[in-house]
Amino acid sequence: MAIIQRKGGGKGTPGISTSSLPDIVFMILFFFMATTTMREVELKVQIDSPKASEAQKLEKKSLVSYIYVGPPKKEFVQQLGTAPRIQLNGAYSSLTNITEFIAAERDKLKENERPDMTVSLKIDATTKMGLVTDIKQELRRANALSISYAAAKEKDKAQQGR
Repeated sequence: MAIIQRKGGGKGTPGISTSSLPDIVFMILFFFMATTTMREVELKVQIDSPKASEAQKLEKKSLVSYIYVGPPKKEFVQQLGTAPRIQLNGAYSSLTNITEFIAAERDKLKENERPDMTVSLKIDATTKMGLVTDIKQELRRANALSISYAAAKEKDKAQQGR
């Protein structure tokens, strides 16, 4: 048997044009840049962190929940006065809400990550220790026993002379 060939040879499927691919990639990139928000809380309290000579960075920041304590920012002083306030997430709060805050933060985590949750206290250097002790007592009631204190690293004395 003879094999019969067609005229025009072996025409295949035409190639896919990739000339519009960069346009599509940039459109998707701009879409995500415009719609994504960073997980950052707008501070409503002033925090002048205390200085520390021995400071360590936290390993997994996704397992850290923050409690901010300090005097209200200038735009809130008229309403709230100058006494230190507690800020949980984006709003002022009271000591009684800390337990609920910790429970909500714990619920956001996976089951196996919950024991590794850390509460970081970002407290103004001028805040009285009585308020800090009250916050720690509430954290004990909420069974949040892993606490870190945020501080600014103190410069070495050799660097200060320069």
